[in-house]
Amino acid sequence: MKKILIASASALVLMAGAAQAADLPNRRAAPASPVYATPMFTWTGFYVGVNAGYGFGEFTRDGRNFDDPSGFIGGGQVGYNMQFGQFVAGLEADLQYSGLSSNGRTFLAPVGSEAELDYFGTIRGRLGVAFDRALVYATGGYAYGGSTISIPLLGSDDAFHNGYALGAGIEYAFTNNLTAKAEYLYTDLENKKFFNNTVRGGAEFSTVRAGVNYKF
Repeated sequence: MKKILIASASALVLMAGAAQAADLPNRRAAPASPVYATPMFTWTGFYVGVNAGYGFGEFTRDGRNFDDPSGFIGGGQVGYNMQFGQFVAGLEADLQYSGLSSNGRTFLAPVGSEAELDYFGTIRGRLGVAFDRALVYATGGYAYGGSTISIPLLGSDDAFHNGYALGAGIEYAFTNNLTAKAEYLYTDLENKKFFNNTVRGGAEFSTVRAGVNYKF
């Protein structure tokens, strides 16, 4: 009887050990693959870009002696954005070549006279709302530009103008670094003196432009 009990106890011990060994993890099993979370896109950072578009408006004050100017515009921009939740605030500066020009149409600016906006630029704040990779924004700030008026017998004279710009736009990020935008901007440049105060003039004009930015 004792031999039977001893044999039974030994068998139970061996079975328990085997079951415990089966429950132990296999040291040779491959480790689980790590899971990487896709980083969320952010508008925060510096960027540089280029743009091109079309401008149209009018020369003010004695600019009434000239047709309304229109033409191609193109240039570059640099800026910085900071995102706070869904809101984005930033600062942008741009410099534009301008093809806005018009011809004289009165006896004070006879045939052969021409007024041109040679270049303009802005330093503007931007404030917008981000919908993931889409950004809708308003913008406004300081504007400046240079113009030239040419009149037969008087020659040519140029001036530097100060002013302001207001507008709005939409921008979309196709990748984490590449964005594209469409923007409308109204610009008002002050009247300045030409030809020893014989002529005074400034410019009010709108621009519609598209651009691309590289975000760092």
